[in-house]
Amino acid sequence: MVDEELFYKDISDHSISSEEEDMLVRSCSNLNVSFGYHCDSYTSFPSENDHENGISPRNIFGTDTMMGSRNGSFTCLSGAAISANFTLANTNICKGLIGEEILPGLDSPNSFRKIVSSPSMSRLDSFSNSQGSPESSIFEISKNTWRSSAPTAVSSNFLTNTEVKMAGGAAGEDRVQAVCSEKNGWLICGIYDGFNGRDAADFLAVTLYDNIVYYLYLLENRIKQQNGLYNSSESSLSGVKSELTLAMRMAENEDIKFSETFRAGVLNCLSTAVEQAENDFLCMVEQEMDDRPDLVSVGSCVLVVLLHGKDLCILNLGDSRAVLASMPYAEKGTLKATQLTETHSLENPLEYQKLIADHPNDSSAVRGNKIKGKLKVTRAFGVGYLKQKKFNDALMGILRVRDLSSPPYVYTNPHTLSHKVTDDDLFVVLGSDGLFDFFSNNEVVQLVYQFMHDNPMGDPAKYLIEQLILKAAREAALTAEELMRIPVGSRRKYHDDVTVIVIILGNAQRTMTASTSL
Repeated sequence: MVDEELFYKDISDHSISSEEEDMLVRSCSNLNVSFGYHCDSYTSFPSENDHENGISPRNIFGTDTMMGSRNGSFTCLSGAAISANFTLANTNICKGLIGEEILPGLDSPNSFRKIVSSPSMSRLDSFSNSQGSPESSIFEISKNTWRSSAPTAVSSNFLTNTEVKMAGGAAGEDRVQAVCSEKNGWLICGIYDGFNGRDAADFLAVTLYDNIVYYLYLLENRIKQQNGLYNSSESSLSGVKSELTLAMRMAENEDIKFSETFRAGVLNCLSTAVEQAENDFLCMVEQEMDDRPDLVSVGSCVLVVLLHGKDLCILNLGDSRAVLASMPYAEKGTLKATQLTETHSLENPLEYQKLIADHPNDSSAVRGNKIKGKLKVTRAFGVGYLKQKKFNDALMGILRVRDLSSPPYVYTNPHTLSHKVTDDDLFVVLGSDGLFDFFSNNEVVQLVYQFMHDNPMGDPAKYLIEQLILKAAREAALTAEELMRIPVGSRRKYHDDVTVIVIILGNAQRTMTASTSL
């Protein structure tokens, strides 16, 4: 459900003393992840006087021209993450291939770096082909499909050319990724909030981007087969090399019906990519659960954002959020926070009612405010023991769910949404639920807006985490420095793993540069 909230600038005071600020700088100097990517000539947020003088937020941003530019999508982004949970990093799922070989080549927690193409699929192909058991057949079929239909073509696809840059890493059980194709104006961001271990989040970090590329590649092929629809426009767009990017130009500028159909196709690609990853993950869990029965309880929330030009495509499973900040010109000086994601947990009455309705003969579907006494999120990646009886049977004693009478109890059907970016839209904040344990949508948007107004070249994602640490410390009657000295694991008593990405919407015609910090 889309949630809209309005507020004014004076709703709260988040000012801190210089002593507290120095303490925060020291405390946050060891963030697990902190990366940034922004334009060379970035301008500040609008002031109230600008609105009074009839100047729109987009004019202040210098972004009125982005809608007609080839690469117009975002001005800058920043990502940051901090851990609170203790977790074993780089565990041996897939015979160690993910933790020992693939993730070290993908992780770049402090800067963007160029990638030619992701090697993960071919390596996982080798793993699946080495398995002789019948249980691996689905996994082999899916990966053979990738290998037989896409390898050489996808290597030259718009999302896997030499212009692609990637940043990301892990914080406790969370994982974050940002992938940018500067040449074609694409940005894909993912936050994977793991639970009961990080294996599911690690698996998503390795495979989901590849899956998205593959299914967009299939969409691209379908578009190529319909070239007659837009051959006449191709000559005027000769600078755009990708058929899919060409289709996006058509979706932005011409036929409305085509535009809606195309965006629905992109959302379907995201959903299918998650479904593919889920099937592959559960196949791997089945192969390895004799040695690691804990894998059947490992899961992750999923939040994926794909941005190109004026099109913002969202997918989520679980309780991570994407919140859009806008400032309608007709409502001068008023910020508007719009939640673009659904909250898939028992705290959402609609999700609670659906779970009860789906299990009318199970009086223990919800026990202790958790699904079967185990989990609060109603939709998630992995967590096989609440989806299939065979995975629950792999657990022993108190770990096994009693009376799993009518699975699944946790679902994998995601929420998807396509939003057309307007001149009023300023930025998008993506966050794991740890962020929203302390701040409402209103407060998050206000904090970012005020910070970027005062610090136009600052790092809003890091700032949000700093403010969260300060608030968590105050609630615990500690200083931020004292809180950060508490070791991970024990610190989970005070706050969760927290992952944040802030995307400032704007003009990407400017030269984009990668940096280690904003």
